[in-house]
Amino acid sequence: MTQISDDREALHSGELEILGRIRSASNATFLCQATLGERRVHCVYKPVAGEQPLWDFPDGTLAGRELGAHLISAELGWNLVPYTIIRDGPAGPGMAQRWVDQPEDDDENVSQAPGLVDVVPGDHVPAGYLPVLQAYGQYGDPVTLVHADDIRLRRLAIFDVVINNADRKGGHVLHGTDDRVYGVDHGVSLHTQDKLRTVLWGWAGKSVADLDDEALPALSRLLVALDGPLAASLQPHLTAEEIAALRRRVADLLEHPVMPGPNRHRPIPWPAF
Repeated sequence: MTQISDDREALHSGELEILGRIRSASNATFLCQATLGERRVHCVYKPVAGEQPLWDFPDGTLAGRELGAHLISAELGWNLVPYTIIRDGPAGPGMAQRWVDQPEDDDENVSQAPGLVDVVPGDHVPAGYLPVLQAYGQYGDPVTLVHADDIRLRRLAIFDVVINNADRKGGHVLHGTDDRVYGVDHGVSLHTQDKLRTVLWGWAGKSVADLDDEALPALSRLLVALDGPLAASLQPHLTAEEIAALRRRVADLLEHPVMPGPNRHRPIPWPAF
């Protein structure tokens, strides 16, 4: 077996041991190790029992929406969401998602360059970055929220439109040691109403095809899959209305392939990180 298939098998069938709680998360979230034989895999485990009820997401579970986001990303062929499953664990059934290893802060050049999403002083936007929001920092100094003009982030922005992500914070964008970019924390996504909130507004009004020449063919394949096996995979986790709304968003984006702009009532999740 390859390392990827070994890791996935361990995530599915290995013994799940809690290593610690991730305190920054609003719901119960644990760093775990899944062990199967000699294979050990780190993962994030979010038990359904630890989810706080949300009045505007009354159906299903946050864990189910996390799995749905992974399935949609995999169908697009972009694999932006780390491998995700629903399984039993120490606190009952929940989401288990492959941990993303990131460069350490003391690695060479890591702390000297802006992150993929970052806050920079004043209006000095670094080369290769796009401005999102001008504000004032903790001590009253002017700052600008920026993100990189990067093909990997472009795909993540398109993906967020598709899943109607209501919470794309800067801290939910991870740059792995494999140099891939991953999006995490998709529990508040896939609603029937427009709830898109993101820090990735730098491409608002831009053509989807200009952002990524492979995007429209990928969206076309996704639309076909939503009339077949993908819809069946999503049905245990989403309502029929939510799956229909997902299909409409994909169809609308294909018919009008322009990135949306921020809704003035819900433009950016706060805090942004």
